[in-house]
Amino acid sequence: MNRIHIQTAADPTAVGKITAEIFLSHVRAKPNAVLGLATGSTPLPLYAALVNAFRAGSVSFKAVRTVNLDEYVGLAPTHDQSYRYFMNENLFKRIDIDLANTHIPDGTAEDPEAACKAYEEKIAALGGIDIQLLGIGLNGHIGFNEPDDVFSKTTHVVRLTAMTRESNQRFFASLADVPTHAVTMGIGTIFAAKKLVLVVTGANKAEILKKTLYGEVDPRVPASILQFHPNVEVFADEAAARLL
Repeated sequence: MNRIHIQTAADPTAVGKITAEIFLSHVRAKPNAVLGLATGSTPLPLYAALVNAFRAGSVSFKAVRTVNLDEYVGLAPTHDQSYRYFMNENLFKRIDIDLANTHIPDGTAEDPEAACKAYEEKIAALGGIDIQLLGIGLNGHIGFNEPDDVFSKTTHVVRLTAMTRESNQRFFASLADVPTHAVTMGIGTIFAAKKLVLVVTGANKAEILKKTLYGEVDPRVPASILQFHPNVEVFADEAAARLL
């Protein structure tokens, strides 16, 4: 089991700024770095900080390649709740990245299994992920890897739990509109990244963060596998870190 470095900051904005420095240092050292990205409300302050750094002229993303953790099944890339739309609006369109170098799982593929295999092949062709951003769900999911009896290996289609769908309902008109399935990188895919950065904010994440870092490694708490990765940093606000 490896020692995980934990850094805390006052609030989500402060967490976003210090986390952004990790990603910026990677891009400055390796302009064509492969960044693993995530969606949801947690990374928004981080993305805002990356945009600010670009606008200040302190970094360029022209050669950067990105891969995202997951995507809903059944939502077109133009749907305002698809993760492609989220990434375009909150980051990609606001920096100088080449959209052809941004990769997100295909949630509308006619052959989902083939699309999952193709996504794994794309990541391998890029040379693997240099640094992967992660958030954590209330049930310990990372990406859309839900609690299970075993840790998943590669990119796959998953049925979303009731807890996850209810948590994401705030982004949709009703619970019925929340997709029932998603495509997600597997735990094995995530674990193969050279560095993992877990960002956790909010008092409601305090218990699951403690369980993730100090509880038993268990596929029923998917994020607990991070205890075995050799290069993990955790950034949390004071509310999320209150039980550590």
